[in-house]
Amino acid sequence: MFGGHPLFICLGGGNHANERQYMMLRKASALLVALAVVATACGSDKKTTTTTPAGGTTAAGGTTATGGTTGASGASLVISTDLPLQGASADASADTNNAVNLVVEQAGGKAGKYSITVKPYDNSTAAKGGWDDATCAKNANDHVANKAEIAVMGTYNSGCAKIEIPVLNQDPTGPMLMVSHANTNPGITKAWDPGEPDKYYPTGVRNYGRVIATDDLQGSAGAQFAAQDLKVKKCVVLNDAQTYGVGVASAFASAAKKAGIEVVATAAWDAKQPNYTALFEGFKALNPDCVYLGGINDNNGEQLIRDKVSVLGPNTGTVKLIAPDGFTGYPTVQKLAEAQDMYITFAGLPASELVKAGGAGAKFVADFKTKFGHDPASAYAIYGAAATQFIMAAIAKGDGTRKGTLAAAFSGITVPKDKSVIGKEFGIDKAGDVTVRDMSIQLMKGNVETFLKAWPVS
Repeated sequence: MFGGHPLFICLGGGNHANERQYMMLRKASALLVALAVVATACGSDKKTTTTTPAGGTTAAGGTTATGGTTGASGASLVISTDLPLQGASADASADTNNAVNLVVEQAGGKAGKYSITVKPYDNSTAAKGGWDDATCAKNANDHVANKAEIAVMGTYNSGCAKIEIPVLNQDPTGPMLMVSHANTNPGITKAWDPGEPDKYYPTGVRNYGRVIATDDLQGSAGAQFAAQDLKVKKCVVLNDAQTYGVGVASAFASAAKKAGIEVVATAAWDAKQPNYTALFEGFKALNPDCVYLGGINDNNGEQLIRDKVSVLGPNTGTVKLIAPDGFTGYPTVQKLAEAQDMYITFAGLPASELVKAGGAGAKFVADFKTKFGHDPASAYAIYGAAATQFIMAAIAKGDGTRKGTLAAAFSGITVPKDKSVIGKEFGIDKAGDVTVRDMSIQLMKGNVETFLKAWPVS
């Protein structure tokens, strides 16, 4: 590593976990952002985590490296991951850390003239078993206060990102770049709920991007697939009362109606309930032939799946079960007998399709398996690697400062196909959305999420 001052890049991941009830989340997020900004003004320099010794193992199972001294510029930069390292998403986070480290290693630890090392952050708590809003606010303050950090890729959960982005946006040295591999909530980059997305960018400057498609597209794909391929006519649409779940369920319901599907009921499920037998018994008289689970498995999803099958029958029967990517990448779901034959949409392409396509994506998946002894636990791990590649491209073009890195990220740069871990050239547009949008339909079969088909994005 070159001598000089390191910069930290924070890499986090989204898709979902332990978000608050939808209406409560807005109020809580607003309060936390206000507290976060105050804390930032006070110049807190406490760190969420410390970097482990070079070549050591992170809390999520990845390797990290250390070195350099704090400073706003220099030849040595540090990329940090900001992920839920505890709870149901821990496996996905572990392999995201592994993938991030592998990308950096394969680049020779370099982004242009800068040396790159990796540092992990945890945005979860054991008590919640997933991401925590107060921890996300603290992390955001720590990112801004730690002048060694140059950018943040985060987070795995959209609700956490909505807390962190405004704090990073008001960084006094210039808005800090954030790039996510898993946030799919549309409102972060486009008009969705009232005030979105402008309320996340108080300075008026966009400082966020993502390398994955959004839930408006994912919800539509699920509904179109249900109508065209499964030929369903009546759907019950459920959500977990969280930012992600409410958003993707709303998108599914809207697209379903346009596709000729009658939405016979919508409801939120309470993650704290011991079972959902009464909930599904209430739907029987409506004669649905489809149930859509808008949410994440972390919120008692497995019990929901069990009770759907118990009351409404197997997924191969009259009532089909469809879920978004909040249910992908969970070994416990894959092993669940009642989850077999359920359909899951994913806002990207799984590792199996990257392998089939050949090229840089297939090589990265093979290299990952060789190094870590298993396939990635979640397809989001590969997209974490892609987000890292994009951040490194921005660093290479920038001047080693937060402001310069952000400007480079929104200058139209791309990761070329022959280097891209997702097998396609990609970048982010002026809004912060990825320039390549893929969507997959997967089928749970034999305890494996099996790729069924790609779905055109419209």
